[in-house]
Amino acid sequence: MAVVNVTWEQYTSLQKGLDDLKINLDQFFLIVMGMVVYLMQCGFAFLEAGAVRSKNSTNILIKNLMDSFVAGIAYWTIGYPLAYGAGNSFIGYSYWASKALPDTEFASFFFQYVFAATAATIVSGAMAERCEFLAYFIYSFFITGFVYPVVTHWVWSPAGWLAVGATYDNGTITAVYQDFAGSGVVHILGGTAAFCGALLLGPRLGRFHRDKRGPIDLRGHSVPLAALGGFILLFGFLAFNGGSALNISGEGSGAVISLSVVNTIISGSMSAFVSLFIHKTGYFGTRHWSLLNTLNGALTGMVAACAGCNVFSPWGALVVGFFAGISYKMWSSLVGRIKVDDPLDAVAVHFGGGLWGVISVAFLKKDEGIVFAWDKKSGLNLAWQLAGVTAITAWTATLCLVMFGILRLLGKLRVDEAVERKGLDIHKHGEPAYPMESYGHGWVERILKVLEDGRLSEIKQVVPGIDNDGYKYEENHSVGFDSPEVEVMNKGRIKRTEHPLPVVQSGNTVTTPM
Repeated sequence: MAVVNVTWEQYTSLQKGLDDLKINLDQFFLIVMGMVVYLMQCGFAFLEAGAVRSKNSTNILIKNLMDSFVAGIAYWTIGYPLAYGAGNSFIGYSYWASKALPDTEFASFFFQYVFAATAATIVSGAMAERCEFLAYFIYSFFITGFVYPVVTHWVWSPAGWLAVGATYDNGTITAVYQDFAGSGVVHILGGTAAFCGALLLGPRLGRFHRDKRGPIDLRGHSVPLAALGGFILLFGFLAFNGGSALNISGEGSGAVISLSVVNTIISGSMSAFVSLFIHKTGYFGTRHWSLLNTLNGALTGMVAACAGCNVFSPWGALVVGFFAGISYKMWSSLVGRIKVDDPLDAVAVHFGGGLWGVISVAFLKKDEGIVFAWDKKSGLNLAWQLAGVTAITAWTATLCLVMFGILRLLGKLRVDEAVERKGLDIHKHGEPAYPMESYGHGWVERILKVLEDGRLSEIKQVVPGIDNDGYKYEENHSVGFDSPEVEVMNKGRIKRTEHPLPVVQSGNTVTTPM
């Protein structure tokens, strides 16, 4: 065997190269995982756009788009410093606007930023179709810049009080709050904020009726759009949970990431099945094989897996998903029964799934959970999980109720009734998602519209020579409807213009088609 002599300088140089490679690999890992998580904004956008009525599609899309931009400013300037800056056990206070932040930490900043944007996006779905745009800017900035970062510091900063925990029995037992990928930090927080916003905002017009015991289903306009958004979210959750390992170069990191991804899939799959079959039974559903219900169930299962996907056995993830599906259906029914209008079931998916996910760690963590150990340490871990849930919920609810309450008192929380009936797209943005004039093949088409008294009305659509005046704010809006463009034509608020019709030349004869 040949012997290679290596000098000390060569050895240190090689070691430095390996250390640099590990740092670069970890940063690249965080950037790539963060990019995939950032794509979840697209998933939320499509899911919410499909779940609302067509007259509000542009409004919900721009809110999801702006979430990432608002968070980009809020989290960079004050959010990240509060979350990961040097400080005390409650809050951080350094790295303002990334001042003095080491270059090697920017990858970490980016990954944490996309998590902050996700927490704010959860809220927009619950407040869809009736929230003022100014109010949206305020709550999005406040959540990503202050509410979420403080909770992050508690749990994921080494100095945070929930991360430090406490010691018992003369230091022989240490119990801490455990939340690997954010069942509590992201989803309980987002679900709590969503509930507070929907509660103070009030239900959409027509959602609850005094003559009907249950809520009235205000259907979204596009199941395919919602399904596309849901698939993107399912894909994003793999990076959301797997990327929470925060490095790829450490000993055993690959195994942790792989286990996290597999457990996420198993939990989501089981929850989807449970939600589907519960809905089919009719106890919490309509006895149909519901696509959207199944999709929300799968998302709930992945939300629940966030807290312990790195410490569950695969069969444990199956158990987590089973109860996550039940949790989703129960919370969805409860929110409707107390007449809180949540168009996206954001509270049921994120708060319901997150709550069970945090608690499940205390029971199903390999070797240490109550199911395995049944000892004092496992009981203390459960107590700390419940303490974390209580703290996160109380902190978020208090701040959000104050914020939304002030906006409501100032009359800046909800749009006017007339605007809500017409839809937010045209009045707020001047960009209907589906302009009437963009449809048709150039010839006269006829469609039937069901009027409020049950009669059918024939409407000419895409008629050459007719211009649509569009929305007029000063008009009488006492009667609600779903399509502003169709209603404009139905009411006769149109004007004829003289446009030359196409001329068809046949032989020596020139005719104008009728």
